[in-house]
Amino acid sequence: MRSAAAFLSVVAVTAAVAVGSAGGGVEAPSAKGTRLQAFGSCAQLLAHVKAKALPLVGPYGFGGGTAKDVGIGLGAPEAARGAVTPETGGVPGIDYSTTNVQEQGVDEPDLVKSNGSTLFVARGDRLLAVDLRGTRPRLAGSLDLEPGWSHELLLSGRRLLVLSRGGRPLLDPPPFAVDARLVPVVQQTILSEVAVGEPSSLRIVRSLKLDASYVSARLVGATARVVTVSLMPQPLRFEGPSQPTAEAAAAAARRNRAVVSASRIGQWLPTLAVRGRRGETLLRKPLARCSDVSRPTVYSGLGLLTVLTIDLRKGLAPIDSDAVLTDGSTVYASQRNLYVATQRWRALPVGGPEIEPPKTTTAIHRFDISDPERAVYRGSGTVGGYLLNQWSLSEHEGVLRVVSTEQPTWWDPGPRRETETFVTTLRTRGGSLAQLGRVGGLGRGERVFAVRFVGDAGYVVTFRQVDPLYTLDLSEPARPRVAGELKLLGYSAYLHPIGDDLLLGVGQDATPEGRRLGAQASVFDVSDPRRPTRLHALPLGPGFSAVEWDHHAFLWWGREQLAVLPLAGPGGSGGFTGAVGLRARRAGIAEVGRIEHPSGIAGPARDAPPQIERTLVAGGTLYTLSPLGVMASDLRSFAREGWLPFPVTPPQAGPGSDRG
Repeated sequence: MRSAAAFLSVVAVTAAVAVGSAGGGVEAPSAKGTRLQAFGSCAQLLAHVKAKALPLVGPYGFGGGTAKDVGIGLGAPEAARGAVTPETGGVPGIDYSTTNVQEQGVDEPDLVKSNGSTLFVARGDRLLAVDLRGTRPRLAGSLDLEPGWSHELLLSGRRLLVLSRGGRPLLDPPPFAVDARLVPVVQQTILSEVAVGEPSSLRIVRSLKLDASYVSARLVGATARVVTVSLMPQPLRFEGPSQPTAEAAAAAARRNRAVVSASRIGQWLPTLAVRGRRGETLLRKPLARCSDVSRPTVYSGLGLLTVLTIDLRKGLAPIDSDAVLTDGSTVYASQRNLYVATQRWRALPVGGPEIEPPKTTTAIHRFDISDPERAVYRGSGTVGGYLLNQWSLSEHEGVLRVVSTEQPTWWDPGPRRETETFVTTLRTRGGSLAQLGRVGGLGRGERVFAVRFVGDAGYVVTFRQVDPLYTLDLSEPARPRVAGELKLLGYSAYLHPIGDDLLLGVGQDATPEGRRLGAQASVFDVSDPRRPTRLHALPLGPGFSAVEWDHHAFLWWGREQLAVLPLAGPGGSGGFTGAVGLRARRAGIAEVGRIEHPSGIAGPARDAPPQIERTLVAGGTLYTLSPLGVMASDLRSFAREGWLPFPVTPPQAGPGSDRG
């Protein structure tokens, strides 16, 4: 029965994966500040978590509690310019493109990274190094990675940080699992430090194993901030009832509560282990010290949100850690501050359509990262509603701007009340993120599809049947206001500044009834915030672009006024899957060319070309990446110059094949 009880213990906690988060005692949906309270000792921390956990313990461990009580949500989805160095192919942003990121100087993890001369690609459980210095791409080297669900990369000089989401499903679940749709896993994150100075001989220098789930990370200079969430406690030896009787269940509940009461701090805090190149353990310790853990004034569950600071010049061992008893799902960072947002809601309304939905709120925690040696917690705040993604957050001159929608998308409020989107401004005061101003009334009855902040201006796109593009005047943070509105058919799901008060929008065309017609690119003039206008619109054909939900898939090469984005059309005749290049200016928007990769060799879609995932520029050449390989094309004509198929079997370092 122990395995069954352990399963339920994890399921009760993992259930909140489906709900995002649901800390009990949610505050009213306003932006009032909530300062965290630090624990002075391990004894204080242990007493607090036991007091919160004991009422949740039943005959099968935590299986008798609810997701809202245990509460943990597992996180889901341009480098600063520098001098030319021998291991790079020039200056980022000038000689070669970098990851399309939200804030200049704050790099974001992605499945590819480039230094201008070499392209590093995480493909399956392998790291591939592609030499970009010749006329055609060639495979320079490869490396086996730790097995994981996904791998992301950050590059700093001659060191590559690989962030791998790991874990494994629990086997042999009992038939009385609380929800068969949930697949509980043992949480694990592996960070690998890879020496990439010689692409032909890639090697793992050290690895860092965390008993936590990786949410996201940011890199400023050589300092990485890695955000994780983990379950508390670690697995305890619960034991279920010996007989299917009420007496046996009561006895099991008493035994399990005794297990919690007798537990020690080491059974609650997750751990980290630094391993050397041969797999030997160099360091093992708790993920955070008790004195580094804080808690919100309002109970937010028994999850542990941790921000690790890693100086890649010194190795993988974290030089600082800060933890909060809560969860985290959305990460945003400027060069000086890192913010982690936590949505609090339930998976489904309870009680039928006549019952009002629960008040959805978002808690936001601010960490000062201006010191490369450490992160310092500065304050927390709460806004009403939920966020679209990281673009819903933006910092400008010490003010945080937040776009949130008051009801979750699964709730249909009907004629009684429509959804509404707000823009809230906050500033840190007295240890809290306090509200400065707020403006609402955006997109009533609609949901947000895109957000972009540029200086003291903001742009929000909502959609249901038509697309209102709202322009926001945020020059007075205490009095944010809607400056203008433009209603169009369809919507833009991604907005990118292209200079001269112009925005390039990527999204969908639609009928007056809101039926999507296919991908579309638009150029907007926002020079007069009171009267935003669409100068040009270009239909791209049936299908969609991954840019709509993944901004890393977008390339803007300003020197050529060139945008390149992936396009995935329907199967059969008339559909196109590949990449399309657009030259976008005030004078117009025109298609430059299209790139299609060779199709795969197996499966029902053997004749369909693969979807292109990333596009980059290096050495005056345009490179496109798909699951099957890398193609080099002329930057102006889009003519094919070379094709490197990715190896199906573990490759040897050396030249790759080319059918160019």
